[in-house]
Amino acid sequence: MTPSTINSLATAYTCCKQFLMENPKIILYTVLFVSCFLWLVTRYVARFKEPQPRRANTPDPEKPTIRPRSIYKAPEREPGVWIPVDFKRPAASPYPDWDVHESKPLPYRPFKHGPYYITMGLRTMQWDEWIELDNHYQRFHGDKKRRIEERGEKCCKTAPEAYDGAVELLEELCSYLPQRYPSLFQSTPTGIHNLLTHETFDIAARPLAEDPMQMAARLIQDDLAIMFEKPDGQYYLLAGAILLAGFWRLSDKFGMPLSEIHTSGDVPGFKAKLEKGMMNFFRRVQPGQPVLRNNYFIQVDDNLAWSHSIGSEDPSEEATGVMQAEGWGSAEKNKAIEHHYFRSERQSLRRLPRSGGVVFTIRTYFEPITKVVEEAGVPGRLASAVRSWGDDVARYKGRERYGEVLLEYLDGKHREQVERGLVEEGKDEGKYPF
Repeated sequence: MTPSTINSLATAYTCCKQFLMENPKIILYTVLFVSCFLWLVTRYVARFKEPQPRRANTPDPEKPTIRPRSIYKAPEREPGVWIPVDFKRPAASPYPDWDVHESKPLPYRPFKHGPYYITMGLRTMQWDEWIELDNHYQRFHGDKKRRIEERGEKCCKTAPEAYDGAVELLEELCSYLPQRYPSLFQSTPTGIHNLLTHETFDIAARPLAEDPMQMAARLIQDDLAIMFEKPDGQYYLLAGAILLAGFWRLSDKFGMPLSEIHTSGDVPGFKAKLEKGMMNFFRRVQPGQPVLRNNYFIQVDDNLAWSHSIGSEDPSEEATGVMQAEGWGSAEKNKAIEHHYFRSERQSLRRLPRSGGVVFTIRTYFEPITKVVEEAGVPGRLASAVRSWGDDVARYKGRERYGEVLLEYLDGKHREQVERGLVEEGKDEGKYPF
């Protein structure tokens, strides 16, 4: 290489170096361009490259190839066919400081200032809270014992195809109650012992000493019902212990599908607003998804088991052979406020994992209106709720028979609370459902 060529290259190198130092962005742009070009070439070549066959995984005989069923997700199954689920209810914690003589009923007040909406009103249940007992236990137990002796199968009954589900519920109660209420119940090798009534229940004997639903009813304050799905996809009431319902009889509803139970009872808005959601809930609810709901009524007599003000629990037939109807139409109108009672229900719903039955527990709370209104905010809130009922709800709840007396009384008590500074006018009080 000649000296002149070397000088020319040196000059060119110096110029390029000086140009790049004065324009550093050129380097960055060049690097980006080259990188993008190489990436596009690689993608283009890979597109036409033959894919390599993958070797199938060899099954492991020690591991199941089917995933276990979820206790939360509804499985795909044929209507009326239930495949048992491997689910066990979490052990219950002892109820803090609970005493059968001292622990008062929880003050459920499941009503709000209007407007009134027709909904299922479901909320999640914590497993510890499945069954609620309080210092009214002895009264409820006595009323149930008397009703069983007097009415038998009219109040407690299990269809043959529902027997296993009823036994499953009984077993669940015998497991739960000693855990939650150890001062009242004690587990035995064959069942459960009631430390207050000194009753011992053997749930291992076959046959059982009595109907399993009847035995379960003797343990708790709740009424009980189990719905089972049949091949038509409907859920039927096939097991029940309905002893303290007040306004309906097991003998009228036993064996009915869920929809007919509600339509036969003229439940407001059932077809338009409740049926579809309720049917979907029953099909989808799983053992690990217990829920709660509350409702309330006004009653114008003091009978917990059956509200005799709406007619006889056992209506007689007239000479024509037509059954005498019972209902709000037969109730005395505008009875004195001392005859008005606040009746509230706390219902739990859960799926039994072995039988697939859907269990209702129905706990009734029953207090005089004159006692309930002493609580701050309750008179005004209850008056607003009663006034907000639509015509169909008002008919169902019988407002025409007691509304005038009740609302006048509630309005007066509300004014008293406002004047005493217990509540502020127009301010909502309480947290649902209390």
